Amino acid sequence: MAKSTYKMWVGGCEKDGRAEQLPIEDPATGEIFAYCHAASAEDIDGVVKHAHEVFQSGVWSKAPRHVRADALERVANLLTKNLPRLIELEVRQTGRAIREMNAQVPTLVKWFKYYAALARTEERAVLPTMGKLHNWIDRVPLGVVAQITPFNHPLLIAVKKIAPALAAGNCVVLKPSELTPLTSLEFGELMQEAGVPDGVFSVVPGDGATTGKALVSHPLIKKVDVTGGTPAGRAIGAIAGANLAHFTAELGGKAPLIVFEKADIDAAVNGIVFGSFIASGQTCVAATRIIVQNSILEDVLKRLKGKAQSIERRMGSPKNPDSMMGPLISAKQLVNVRTLVDDAVDAGVTVVTGGQRMIGTSSLDGADFSKGYFYPPTILTDNTDKKIVDTRIWREEAFGPVIVVVGFDTEEEALRLANDSEFGLGAAIWTQDLSQAYRVSEAIEAGICWVNTHHRNDPSSPWGGIKSSGVGSENGVDAYRAYTTTKSTIINYAPTEEALASDDWFREGAGEVRYG
Repeated sequence: MAKSTYKMWVGGCEKDGRAEQLPIEDPATGEIFAYCHAASAEDIDGVVKHAHEVFQSGVWSKAPRHVRADALERVANLLTKNLPRLIELEVRQTGRAIREMNAQVPTLVKWFKYYAALARTEERAVLPTMGKLHNWIDRVPLGVVAQITPFNHPLLIAVKKIAPALAAGNCVVLKPSELTPLTSLEFGELMQEAGVPDGVFSVVPGDGATTGKALVSHPLIKKVDVTGGTPAGRAIGAIAGANLAHFTAELGGKAPLIVFEKADIDAAVNGIVFGSFIASGQTCVAATRIIVQNSILEDVLKRLKGKAQSIERRMGSPKNPDSMMGPLISAKQLVNVRTLVDDAVDAGVTVVTGGQRMIGTSSLDGADFSKGYFYPPTILTDNTDKKIVDTRIWREEAFGPVIVVVGFDTEEEALRLANDSEFGLGAAIWTQDLSQAYRVSEAIEAGICWVNTHHRNDPSSPWGGIKSSGVGSENGVDAYRAYTTTKSTIINYAPTEEALASDDWFREGAGEVRYG
C-alpha cells in the first residue's frame, strides 16, 4: 500500500529530515498525494560522514568482487519481484502513461546484471615495464559519491548511476528530484534486503538550492554524477571542481532527426513520433528538430499530423493502459512549453496540430484534462523562409511534446541545420542509403547517433553528450571506470646482488646506476 509520508533512507533505515517537507503532486490530477521528508544541510553532513565511515571500514569497498556482484544480482531479482508496486508509484508521481512504465521499468534489471557481470570478470592489466619489474593496475573505488537525478525517469536514471557505482565498491548518496523522489526511496529497502550493508546506499530528498548544494559541496564527496539541465550542471561542475571531485554530467539536449528521401517514410514517421512524444517529450534525447528533405516534406508532415492527432484522441488517465501519453510534470513546465510555442507562433511559425493546453474531458476514459498539466503532441513548421531557426524553440530545450519541422535540399544543408545547436547529446538519421548513413553520422555533432531508430538504450552502450550536453558518459565499461581510480603497484623482482649493483644511487666511486 502506498504511504502518505516518506522519510529519508539513511544508514539502513528511514529517518526524519530537518528541512521543510516536500509535497508530492500527481501531475495528471493536481492532487497532493504524499509528503516527503527533506534533508537539511546538517542532515547531509551527517549522512556523508557516516557513509565515509562505512566506506573506510571496507565492509563494501574491500568486499570480494563476487560478494558485490551477488548482491547486485539479488537487487535485480527483488526489483523484478516488486515491479507492479514500483510501476504504480512511478506512474503516479511522474504522470507517465502506464504503458510506458510497463515497458521501461522491467528493463532496469539489466543494469544490475550487467555491472554484476563486469565486476566478476574485470581483468587487471599488467604493463610491459622495462627492467625486472612487475607492474599491475588495480581499479579501486573513489569513496562516497553523490548522484543527482531528474524527474523524468526517476528509476531508470537512478539505476544507471547506482549499478556501476556500487559494483566498483563506492558508497552512494542519491538526491532524487524533489518532484519525484518516492521510487528512489523504495530502493533503500530493496538494497538492504539484497544484503547491501547499511550506509552504503542512502537517499536524501530535497531541493537543489539547499539539499543538492550541501551534498555536492561536501569535502568528503569524491565524485558527483548529475543528470539535469545545463545551467544546473555548470553550477554543480564548478562546485565539484573546487573540491577536485570527479564529475560526470548528462545535461540538456535539442536532438536533430534527419529524414532523407531514401528513407522508408512510414518507418521514419513512426521513429519521429516515438523519439518526440515518448514521456510527453520530457527526455534529454527527444527528437525535437525534425529536418526533412523537401522532396518528401509534404508527405512526412501529413503522416506526422495524422499520428499526432491519433495520439491526442487516445490520451487519458496515465493509469489507463490504453492511454497513449500523459501530462507534463508540473504547472511550471506547462508554462515553459506554452511560452516557447507562443513565441514561435508570434514569429510567424505555422502550427500543424496541437499548440494549446488540453482542457475538457478525455474521450478515452473521461479524465479531466483541466485538473492536470496535459499538452497535446504539437507540430510546428516553417517550410518557406525558415523563420523557425531564429526562434527560441529551435534553440532551447522545451522538455515537452513539441517538434519543429524544417525542409532541406542537400546533405550539406541538412548537416548545417542539425549541427546548429549548442547541444550535442542525441541525433538520428533515417535513410536506406548505407554510404549516406555513414557519411552523415560521422559528421553529426552528437555523443549518440542512431540510424533508422531512436532512443535505444542498453547497459553496455555509452550514453553521453558533447558541447553543452555534458561531460563523460553513462553505461558501459567507461561508466564503471569513472567510479574508480587507478592504483599502480610496481614490484622489483631482481636478485639482491643485481639490485645492490645498480640501485645504490649515492655510492662512492664510479659505475652505472639506474634512473627510472
